[in-house]
Amino acid sequence: MDEVIDYLLQGDPAIRWQVLRDLTDAGEAEVLAERARVAREGWGAQLLALQAADGRWDGGTYRPGWAHPDRPFFDAWTATHFSVQSLVEFGVDPHDHAVHHAIALVRDNVRWEHDGERYFDGEVEPCINGVALSSAAYFGQEGHRIADTLLRTQLPDGGWNCWDEDGTSPSSFHPTICALEGLRAWEAATGGTGATEAARHRGEEYLLDRALLRRKSDGTLVDPRFTMLSSPVRWYYDVLRALDYFRLARPAGDDRCAEAIEMLRSKQLPNGLFPLELAHEGATLFGMQGEHEGFPSRWVTLRALRVLRWAGAAA
Repeated sequence: MDEVIDYLLQGDPAIRWQVLRDLTDAGEAEVLAERARVAREGWGAQLLALQAADGRWDGGTYRPGWAHPDRPFFDAWTATHFSVQSLVEFGVDPHDHAVHHAIALVRDNVRWEHDGERYFDGEVEPCINGVALSSAAYFGQEGHRIADTLLRTQLPDGGWNCWDEDGTSPSSFHPTICALEGLRAWEAATGGTGATEAARHRGEEYLLDRALLRRKSDGTLVDPRFTMLSSPVRWYYDVLRALDYFRLARPAGDDRCAEAIEMLRSKQLPNGLFPLELAHEGATLFGMQGEHEGFPSRWVTLRALRVLRWAGAAA
């Protein structure tokens, strides 16, 4: 394990500080000192430097300015929404001056393509709103309108579906994990409400009743891609993303995670690392060194090892 930790600590500051926090016994001062580097060097600094004066990245909010409107299902990860999500995943210090300035530009200037809503007011799709609410909570922004929209769009079976128009659709794993992450982060930041706690619990039960990857009706696998380890996650669901969520949401564990945990454990390579099995295709602002589909990944390994550490403690 020491060799694995040493290898992870050779990565970007965004990875290093989380390794120190989640996988070692490093003291708080050491962790905070490493975290402070994220906004000043490596991927975090590179991403901050690409923000335009109008607060946007690559000329758009959800989609970059160059994406043709006649191609609505074309994925690109270069615009503001996914850039802010990446800053959260990198763990930049929200109080860093450069970060505070960047988020203020987003708050004051960026509008959704949907209907001109302010970024931290959200729009209509739960997969988008969940990520935006996570970001609002992380950066200390007002996000109650997004939380209210998520409460209003939750479906009778407990989850969410971006394609629902009348409240009668079955839920989907992708928007459900996004919405849950947002609600949990919002509760952690603000204390939440009884309504947000109840909604989050219902959404968690939707996933847990399906063992995080199976249909409730017949127990079959919903999608083989759910079993594949991916990073960055964007708006996509997979079992590692779900387990990393439940690590925080249910620290005491839940027996219904057992199959997913064993599946994750089985993917560890002989050298102790975990592979990046699925890279979600789409244009990016820059590549992350050492992160390639089909090869060992520092990002995936960090996330997998902290999940397994939680699973062992919760057993």
